[in-house]
Amino acid sequence: MILASLDDDKAEDVVTIPLAGKSDLADHMVVASGRSTRQVTAIAEKLTDRLKARLGLICRTEGGDVGDWVLIDAGDVIVHIFRPEVREFYQIEKMWMPRPQAAVPG
Repeated sequence: MILASLDDDKAEDVVTIPLAGKSDLADHMVVASGRSTRQVTAIAEKLTDRLKARLGLICRTEGGDVGDWVLIDAGDVIVHIFRPEVREFYQIEKMWMPRPQAAVPG
């Protein structure tokens, strides 16, 4: 449902990251971009409204007042919505993405 909401609102560069076994915070992380502060804020507001209406889920959010980066705590899923420049600066998905295994010389 989260991915469908992001798609409906034209979020860009959506990445899902499994967190099970890596963090007790959530099972999944979703990272997406909006083209402007207005779009970032709108995507976040619509997502939280949909989660409340469909699932009765009250999400905690941070950053909606500025709109550069909004974090949504949806329980088992943490959603980060960035402006592209802010996303590039923090590179949050690089911290959490699985790293490829190095080849063992043999």
